[in-house]
Amino acid sequence: MVLIVMADDGIPFDGDTPCNGPLGGAESAFVSLAEAFAERGHEVLAYTKVSRPSNLRGVSWRPIQGEMIDKSSLYIANRGDKLLKLVPGAGQRIFWIHNPADYLLKWRYLSKLFVSRPITVFSGAFHAQSCPKWVPLGGRKIIPYGISKTFTGVRREGVAPPIAIFTSNVLRGLDWLLELWVDRIQPQVEGAELHIYSGPATYGSFGEARANAMNAILEKAKSLNVSGVKVLRPVSKKELADVYAKARVMLYGGDTGETFCLALGESQASGVPSVVKDIGCVSERIIPEETGYVARDDTDFVEKAVTLLRDDTQWAAFSDRAVEMQRGWTWNEAAEAFEKLLPSMN
Repeated sequence: MVLIVMADDGIPFDGDTPCNGPLGGAESAFVSLAEAFAERGHEVLAYTKVSRPSNLRGVSWRPIQGEMIDKSSLYIANRGDKLLKLVPGAGQRIFWIHNPADYLLKWRYLSKLFVSRPITVFSGAFHAQSCPKWVPLGGRKIIPYGISKTFTGVRREGVAPPIAIFTSNVLRGLDWLLELWVDRIQPQVEGAELHIYSGPATYGSFGEARANAMNAILEKAKSLNVSGVKVLRPVSKKELADVYAKARVMLYGGDTGETFCLALGESQASGVPSVVKDIGCVSERIIPEETGYVARDDTDFVEKAVTLLRDDTQWAAFSDRAVEMQRGWTWNEAAEAFEKLLPSMN
């Protein structure tokens, strides 16, 4: 097929990283897309801050600190502005961003975008709207994250116990959720528990820089055991799929800094209904009134959470619908969408 080069200059990771422990959403997406390209028959070179080369599941992982190839059919620069100038002989240049696009308004980004003019890929409508039209891009495309087979293959058995889960960034509303849970949700549901799988380790250097703030919220959560709150270690994708197989509902208010929310996408595909608020992108991840609820306000959030924790019939209907409707966009479909950006493959 074609040679595809991908590059990321954030934290060190390769294709084995998500198998061995927690990994952030942008890095997980990078790994999944690279492997999907390889499965579709392409030659894939993935440059990251790994210390040594390796070949994993069809992807050649190489240290970005070393010499890079200068030609490819497709080059995907992941997030960083310094990556935009690499692979000068690329047939098609793509800038894949994962955060709200206001950071592109800095001169160090604008100056490089003006020269390289890459097609910029956003993960959803909310995400795309965060980028002003005057930013000098070579094109704009929305390609949602795919959902990995780890989660589309989850099998559920029977009615889940009243276990709510939170698997996003601690700083994205966990303190708010804890207050609602302790004061208004858990008292209405006998035996209800809130399981938290999150921590600084998941987010590399970003997590290290914010570890004090994250740990302060987690310590608060640990003190709420009497209210059914349990803080558990962040886990690998395979272990997370086992968690979702037994979970009742995902509770997440949303955050304006979220542009896709892989946690919601993966849990929905696993058959876990969700309660969210209309903040950021999260309402794009569920099918309202079919696979979850978009709450109008805190009171509505509490009511909907209690409903899904107590009403077995309603929960089962939403869970079955999530399995039916939320498994159709995998990383294979996402890779195909990226391929269509190549002029020769249109």
